Amino acid sequence: MPKNFTYDDAGVNRERRHESKKALKKLERTFPFSRYGKVLHLPYSNIFPYLQNTYLDLVIEGVGTKVLLAELAQKYDTIGIDAVAMAVNDVIRSGATPLAISDNIHAQASDPELVNEWLEGITEGAIQAECPVTSGEIGDVAEIINGITPNAGFDMIVAAIGQVAEKDVITGKNIKPEDQIIALPSSGLHSNGITLARKILLKQWGGKHETYEKPEGLQEELVLEMLKPTKIYVKPLIQLTKEVKVKAAVHITGDGYLKFNNLVNHSPGIGFKFSSFKPQPIFALIQDTAKQLGFEITDEEMFKTFNMGWGFAVIVDEADTENTIDILSKEKEQPEIIGKITTNERAIEILSKSKKILLS
Repeated sequence: MPKNFTYDDAGVNRERRHESKKALKKLERTFPFSRYGKVLHLPYSNIFPYLQNTYLDLVIEGVGTKVLLAELAQKYDTIGIDAVAMAVNDVIRSGATPLAISDNIHAQASDPELVNEWLEGITEGAIQAECPVTSGEIGDVAEIINGITPNAGFDMIVAAIGQVAEKDVITGKNIKPEDQIIALPSSGLHSNGITLARKILLKQWGGKHETYEKPEGLQEELVLEMLKPTKIYVKPLIQLTKEVKVKAAVHITGDGYLKFNNLVNHSPGIGFKFSSFKPQPIFALIQDTAKQLGFEITDEEMFKTFNMGWGFAVIVDEADTENTIDILSKEKEQPEIIGKITTNERAIEILSKSKKILLS
């Protein structure tokens, strides 16, 4: 019988990470120093008041081990899109419009050719988000950063700040049963679960396939498929908030669909039922390849680790469903109802491949 292969087996201990996050409570001791009023706690962030009836949302994010894929492929001109996407997609969850971006790159060596490509991606991401990059830093820290090729190792971080009027804040409150969950497609893996995917798929890290192999079903060579940039959802989400009351906005990243349970603290008594998934072939490849290696990655583990084809979701009143889909479609997106809110508190029920999965 094959051994289960989990994120923990890949080297990311989910439980320990969650335990570590409890230390974030210490930071609340700094909240009284907010100069213009009380810090507002939202399901996925804290926003702070600035001047009259206005809040700022400041987010800092990275792309994790996806930088290793860029290094393996020696393709560095898109990883900056991922870094920008991870930050601005988080900012818009509060209803905020991104105002400015700052980048921070730690490198083994700031080679001019590499720097040019890194900044090409950051620039493209910022253009997609319609947001200026107003500052940044590149530090040469060879004693800290180790790559997989000489002098090419790096880590990439992006911060973004956004602004939202108090009346337009997406609070996560007043979600009720039968509210609809409407999602926008991802481009593939995005920037989460990469450690698990690498260690199953690529020989570089003990997996099955060569870097530029093209397994059946993929549109591109494997490493390029894994490197597809994270989609940026700024424009469609901001347009939607102008016309529809969005109760919650979820960037489906780390912890996959477990992420929805963050909403329960703001709208007690609710659960989630998901019934529509269209994962790109890369997700099935991860499970199939694991079997060929003598492992099993369960469907439950997949939904706890990956976006499974949906990169961003909003929760709206059932009466706003048609309007929401129409607005997002006009923004050249492909929105779809993927689920609804239930009365089964904290239950995350997923119907996939004619099976019911309960996440815990």
